Amino acid sequence: MSDQKSAHEGSSRIGITLETFILEGMLGHPAATGTFTSILNQISFAAKLITSKVRRAGLVNVLGYTGSTNVQGEQVMKLDEEANAALLAVLGRRKHVAAVASEELDEIEVLTNDSRARYLVMMDPLDGSSNIDVNVSIGTIFGILKRQDPEVLVSANDFLKPGVELSAAGYIMYGSSTMVVLTTGKASGVHGFTYDPTCGEFFLSHENIKIPEKGSTYSINEGNHAKWPDEVKKWANWIKDDNKAEGRPYGGRYVGTLVADAHRTLLKGGIFAYPADKKSPEGKLRLLYEANPFAFIFEAAGGKASHGKGRILEIQPTKLHQRTPLILGSPRDVEAFEDFMTGKR
Repeated sequence: MSDQKSAHEGSSRIGITLETFILEGMLGHPAATGTFTSILNQISFAAKLITSKVRRAGLVNVLGYTGSTNVQGEQVMKLDEEANAALLAVLGRRKHVAAVASEELDEIEVLTNDSRARYLVMMDPLDGSSNIDVNVSIGTIFGILKRQDPEVLVSANDFLKPGVELSAAGYIMYGSSTMVVLTTGKASGVHGFTYDPTCGEFFLSHENIKIPEKGSTYSINEGNHAKWPDEVKKWANWIKDDNKAEGRPYGGRYVGTLVADAHRTLLKGGIFAYPADKKSPEGKLRLLYEANPFAFIFEAAGGKASHGKGRILEIQPTKLHQRTPLILGSPRDVEAFEDFMTGKR
């Protein structure tokens, strides 16, 4: 997707299929081999499979808990396992992905030792598990990383790279409609594709998404107020203060599914914040599976992504399931949050 401008600059491509969009990106890049294109198409196919499972969940007995917990210590929903299995099966089919790191797995899942498999995928197969049974929007989050040395057997250390090294990132939202939002970086932009179940295709519906410079809503779990550090409490009070000249107070919006809250923030502007607190001093969201992919997307759309005092994409991971605070949103809104965290306000 990185060189699409040359063929389409100045003209809208709204309505073309995701497969065509990805293929055009490959054709516009002389060095492309088709492998990366294939992986993106595999993920879009997995999105269709998971959409089908989500839509029929209440009819085929895949709602509720499995009775087990994952490596995060969280209860595993039946659909968590279904989504994880679907993605692993699809990504392993063409031998382009060497290994997958999933929020649902203790260790990486090696899919092939073939040196021609040049990519790694990090994923949260089904974000928002606690909302599944009450029919609230949920989603899939993924990041794609290129292997540095395909001749060496893949290991967990290959995944421990800062987010700036991602080749692509995206998310799939299963809500009133299913959407795939995808980017390969700032040069390609961020694009959204909506699923039409009548013909089984994703069509470009949101071209070149740009987040507003400043928004008017904030998204944070107010139930954690007592656990927040003083800096976060001070920011929360400020954003709710009445100051018409500065566009405050902001309206509060919080779903509790990262994909849903981040998607709204990306399209409408404002800020999503999940800061560290007394219960989760290192933060709650996973760096590799949630924070890095969304940080990559937001920066490509002109937004900012911070851990409160610096850029998310520059964090050097030290373990697969590492957690981090996550602040996403419009540049001015994220900068204001950082000012409170660093004592400038």
